[in-house]
Amino acid sequence: MTSTDAHPEEGTTGTRPPRTHRWRTALVALVAVLALLFLGTRIHLLPGFGGLFGEQSHDRTGPTLLQSIQDLNRYEAAEGNFQVVVDFQKDAKYLPDAIRGTRTLYVGAGTVGAYVDFGGIGKDDVRTDAKRTTATIRLPHARLGKPALDPDRSYTVDKQRGLLDRLGDFFSDNPDSEQAVSKLAARHISDAAKDSELTKRAESNTTAMLKGLLHSLGFTTVSVSYA
Repeated sequence: MTSTDAHPEEGTTGTRPPRTHRWRTALVALVAVLALLFLGTRIHLLPGFGGLFGEQSHDRTGPTLLQSIQDLNRYEAAEGNFQVVVDFQKDAKYLPDAIRGTRTLYVGAGTVGAYVDFGGIGKDDVRTDAKRTTATIRLPHARLGKPALDPDRSYTVDKQRGLLDRLGDFFSDNPDSEQAVSKLAARHISDAAKDSELTKRAESNTTAMLKGLLHSLGFTTVSVSYA
């Protein structure tokens, strides 16, 4: 009596999938993992999907250490608010921008202070008459402080990157590019402060402050000059 059922040969457990099918399955799985990683880092750009992966922020910063204290013998007399739009482009030699290169549009906002240094004033720079009704003061010219960028008002508007730069940013952060545009913004703000009348305003305010102070002490004539 014969049977019509087919039986696998002895020593086999069934047919194996082709090798190309196994490679195709592994490739699809790898692409899916990379897509999840990419979505996990970029999903916040889409409205309504920011909390899909349950991101949480934790501040594990250690205690802030006081390194030094300096006595400042100067009068902060004026402060200017500045804003600059930085268009910074970085290219690669012999490669098109679509492959390698970055262009960043950055808005930098910050302040620059102007001050008069009282530390170098000597006895000959402050003179009064015998009745202490007339005072003559000679001060150094006002100086500009370093620009201080405001992180709440400074931001990146647009950033264009080549293919290689996008791949590099995907696997690791690149803080050097952000630091470069912020330094450039601070330099432009410093140059703008030099071209402004901020130091003149600081000297005018310092003069008004000293005259008001000495008049309250009984001086009737106060002369302030800058050298």
